[in-house]
Amino acid sequence: MTNTVSNSWEEAVFADIVDDSAFGPRFPGDAYDTDGNILTLRTTDISEDGRISYESMPRAKLDESKFVNHFLKPGDLVITRSGRVGTTAVFDGFPEPVLPGAFLIRFRLREGADPRFFCYWFNSRIGQQRLLSVARGAAQQNINITNVKALKVPLPSITTQRAIASILSAYDDLIENNRRRIQLLEEAARLLYREWFVHLRFPGHEHVAIKDGVPEGWEKKTLGEIAATNVESYKASTLPDIINYIDISSVEQGRITKKNTMPSSEAPGRARRKARPGDIIWSNVRPNLRAFALILDPEENDVFSTGFTVISPITVPFTYLYLFVTTDEFVGHLVNHTTGASYPAVRSEDFERAIVLVPPKQVLELFNEKAEPIYKFISVLEEEMKLLAQARDLLLPRLMNGGVAV
Repeated sequence: MTNTVSNSWEEAVFADIVDDSAFGPRFPGDAYDTDGNILTLRTTDISEDGRISYESMPRAKLDESKFVNHFLKPGDLVITRSGRVGTTAVFDGFPEPVLPGAFLIRFRLREGADPRFFCYWFNSRIGQQRLLSVARGAAQQNINITNVKALKVPLPSITTQRAIASILSAYDDLIENNRRRIQLLEEAARLLYREWFVHLRFPGHEHVAIKDGVPEGWEKKTLGEIAATNVESYKASTLPDIINYIDISSVEQGRITKKNTMPSSEAPGRARRKARPGDIIWSNVRPNLRAFALILDPEENDVFSTGFTVISPITVPFTYLYLFVTTDEFVGHLVNHTTGASYPAVRSEDFERAIVLVPPKQVLELFNEKAEPIYKFISVLEEEMKLLAQARDLLLPRLMNGGVAV
C-alpha cells in the first residue's frame, strides 16, 4: 500500500519493493584462511558512505554447496545489522562469488526499484533515522529483516530514482577516481622506498661497500633517536572552543576518514594530542589493524585521541619516517610488543625501541626530493575528495525529499 507525501512522491512499505531478503550466513570465525576458497564481505569492508572495499575482503575455507542461496548478485542491497548499524551499500558484482558476512542483511529489490537510489536514501539523514528507530538492544544495537521491511520509504518513479542516483554517483565516481590515483601514488612511493632502502639499490650503490648487510656510512639506530613521540598535548583548559576530534575509529589504513566537530566542553578526556605537519599518528590499540595516517595539513583545531602515538621526525624527512613506520616489518614489531589479551596495545616506548636503518643525509635528501611531491599531491587529492563529499552530502537531502527537481 502507498500514500502520497508532501513532496508529491509516493511512500511505500519497504517490503512491497523487496523481492528477496536474507541474513548473511554464520560460519566459524576460524574458517577465515589465506588459502580459503570463498571471498566474504564483512561490515568492516563497507565504508560509512556506502563504498565496498573489494580489495580488503578476506577468504574463508567453506563448503560452497552449503551456501548456494546466499551468494551476492550484482545490484543486491546490503545493510549492516550490528556494529555500525544501518550502513548501506550496493554490491556491484565481482569476478569471483562473494558471500555476505553474518552481520549483513541482503535485500534483492523488485523491478521498478533502483538499488542505488535506495542505498543513497538509507545512508541519508532521514534514512539513517528510520533504520535506527527500529534498532534494538542496549549493549549492542542491531536491526533485523522484519523491522527493516516494515519501514516506509520514498517511491518516486523509476526515472526519477535513476536520475537522482546518477547525479549522486557522479560525485562518488570523482571521489573514487581520486582514491585510485592516491593508491597508485602511494604504491609508487613504497616501490621507491623498497628499491632504495630494502633492496639497497639507491643512487650510487655500485660504489658503496656492504658490511654485514649494511652499506658503508649507514647506521642502525632506534626510532627514538631519529624521531620524538607525543611532543605536544593540550590540557583541558587550553583546548580550542570548538575542536575536530579524531579518535581511533576515525582512522583507516593511511588516512583520516572523519572528524567529529564538537565544543571542547563536550570533548572526551582522551582529546588531548596535537599533531604538526609531517607528523604520523599511529593507533596504540590492535596495531595489526594498521590505523595510522600522515598529517600534512592539519586544521588549527584538530585534536587527536591519546589512543594514538604521535611520531614527529627529527633527523630524517617525514617521507622516510612515514614509509618506515608503515612497513610490514614495523607493524610486526608493534604486534610483538602488545600487552593485554582482550585489548592488545603498545606504548610510545615500544615505538621508540624499534630499530631503523638510517642512510646518510645526502641519500635521505635525494629520496625526499622524489617522495615529498607525491605526498603533497596526495594531500591535494584528499582535499578534493573532502570537498566533493561535502557537496554530495549537501545535495543528498534536497534530492531525497524532492526539494530539487530532476
